[in-house]
This record gives sequence, C-alpha cells and structure tokens, in this order.
Amino acid sequence: MLQSSGYEALGVDPKAPDDEHYRRVAFEQAELVQDVDAVVASTSLHHVADPAEVLDRIATTLAGGGTLVVVEWAWEEFDEATADWCFQRLGPDEEAGWLHRRRDEWVASGQPWSVYLRDWTQRERLHAADTLVRLLDERFERKHLGQAAYFFPDLAQTSAEDELAAIEAGEIRATRVDYVGGLRQRNRLEGDDLVGPERPVGELFER
Repeated sequence: MLQSSGYEALGVDPKAPDDEHYRRVAFEQAELVQDVDAVVASTSLHHVADPAEVLDRIATTLAGGGTLVVVEWAWEEFDEATADWCFQRLGPDEEAGWLHRRRDEWVASGQPWSVYLRDWTQRERLHAADTLVRLLDERFERKHLGQAAYFFPDLAQTSAEDELAAIEAGEIRATRVDYVGGLRQRNRLEGDDLVGPERPVGELFER
C-alpha cells in the first residue's frame, strides 16, 4: 500500500511474504535502515518478547523529525460482552480465524470468560496496552492517542461503522489503540519527566 502511494517501504516480520520488499526475520534481529521518516507497528508490539527493546531499536532507526505510528490491541478490554458480540457475528466455521479459535477454546475450557482470557494471554505472553503506552511515552513525544474499531475485519457482514456504533452505545468496549509519536528531544530524555503530556496512560480506558 505504501509503495503504491509512492513511498519507499520495507516490511519486517517473521512470517513476511517472500518478496524483495520484506525481511522475513524478527524485528529484534533485523538489519534496519537508519534515518527513516516513519515506522509503522501494526498489532505487533503486544506479541514481542521485550517491547522496551523493540521501541529502543525504533528510536535509533527514526530520523530527526520522524514519526512512529502504532496500532495496538488492548486485550485487557476484551470482556465477555465484547466477546459475545464478536462470536455472534463470526462467519462459517470453514472460514475459521483467530476469533473462532478463541470461542471454541473458551467453550471447551468450561471456564468463565475472564479466567479463560487471562490464562490464554499469559500462555501467549501478551503485553497489555497500558504497559505499551507507558513504554511509548517514555521514548516518544505523544502526538495522538485514540481508540477505534478492531474486530470488524474478522467478522461477517460487519463494518467498522457497525463496531463503532456498538462501542458508542455501550454494548462493547473499544480495544484498538492508535498512537502517533515523534522522537523526544535529548534534553527531555535526560530529565525526570518521562510521562506523555496529553493524558495519563490509564485514562484512555477509564469506564
């Protein structure tokens, strides 16, 4: 998409396509281009072993004035009401995806949803969104922090507008986190104030 819009872009992912514009390797082991104008991390930080290490690498890769764009998943907001709303909108089992697997594992476990979700995220070693936002704010100047629809691409006949309407109606919780930041000035990094200026980390998900 970026290349079709005229940008030079390189994708890094252990499961990347076999293509000259991708590197099939973990970000932590990748040979990175320096002084890039932007880095986009899409639903990846909650999976990495050490998000602080990854964000430090991103900070050394960005050029002065460069931008970091992050799209993340706040799994801790994935409560039972939100899960039920998603499971009711799944497509056929022949087209099973990750939400089908979560539904089937939960039903088979016989556990309350909150217990199942906690156990699954611990097994997968997923990082919470508030932890990621805190780590981002320690390294970058926050320019934007917001919420958006997350599940709709994996649901049948459900649009982003449908999901946003359910969020606004209080039927489900927002679980997508959008973050945009730029490099902190060195004098800010060496000071005591490492907290993002706009909103406290936990405020995004206050209920």
